[in-house]
Amino acid sequence: MPNVSFFIPAYNCAATIAEAVESIMATNFTAGDELIITNDCSTDNTAEVILALQAKYPAIKIFTHKRNKGGAAARNTSVENSGNDLLFCLDADNVLTANSINPLKEYLLAMQADVASFQYQHFFIEDKLQPNYIWHLPEGLFDTELYYNGGNTPGQHGNYLFTKQSWVNALGYAEGSGALDTYTFGLRQAITGARAVILKDTHYYHRLDHQNSYWMRDAEANLWSVSVKATHALNPFLTALTRSILYICWAAAGIPGFITVAKNLSK
Repeated sequence: MPNVSFFIPAYNCAATIAEAVESIMATNFTAGDELIITNDCSTDNTAEVILALQAKYPAIKIFTHKRNKGGAAARNTSVENSGNDLLFCLDADNVLTANSINPLKEYLLAMQADVASFQYQHFFIEDKLQPNYIWHLPEGLFDTELYYNGGNTPGQHGNYLFTKQSWVNALGYAEGSGALDTYTFGLRQAITGARAVILKDTHYYHRLDHQNSYWMRDAEANLWSVSVKATHALNPFLTALTRSILYICWAAAGIPGFITVAKNLSK
C-alpha cells in the first residue's frame, strides 16, 4: 500500500489546528506517512502551536512563508515538499473521522482513480457530532459534469485524497485564486482528465466559522472578484477548452473538412 503525505495549510489557526492534527495522527497515520504543515505567515500564535505538535509528533514537517501568500501557495508548498505519491489535504479547522483514510486509499487504488473523496461533509459550528447540516456527493465514479452545472463537487470542500501526478497535470493549485483555491484545483483536475471516485457512507467534519472563514473573508466579502479569480485559475486551460468545444461543434455538424481541421486543433 502506498503511503500518504498529509498536508495542512495553516493561517491564524492556533485554536483549531491541534484537533485537525490529532485526527490524522491518532488513527489515520501509518508508518511511512508524513504530515506537512505550511504556516502562511500567521499573525497569531499558530507557529508556537505547530512547533509543540511537532515535538509530540516528529513526523511533522513545518514550512513557513515569510509573507502571506494565500491558501493555494501554502498547499503548493506542502505538495512540493512531499515525499509520497498520494496526498491528502486537511484544512486546519476540519477533523477526520477515526480510521477513515485507509478505506479511502484502498478504494482509490481498486478503482484506479486519481481522486477519492468522502461521500458526506458534516458541517458543524460547536459539536462535530451534531452537524448543523450535511452535504453529500453521489457515490461511485464522479461525473465531472457537476463541475460545469453547479453541483456539489469534491473541490468545493477540498479535503480529499489525490495522486501527486494529478496535481502535476493540473499545474497545482492556482495561486492568486483566493478562497477559490480548492474548487478551481478540483476543476483543473477534472479538465486534465483526473478520474474521481466517491466512497459510499463515509464522511469528515467541516467546521463552520463565519468570522474567521477563508471563504467568508475572501469570496463573500469580495463577490465582484470571484469571476476574475476563477478566470485566472482556468487561464492555462482556456485554449485547450476552446479547441475541445470547436472539435465537438464541428464534428456534430458532420462537415468532413471541418472535422479534419478540428482534430488538428485539438492535438
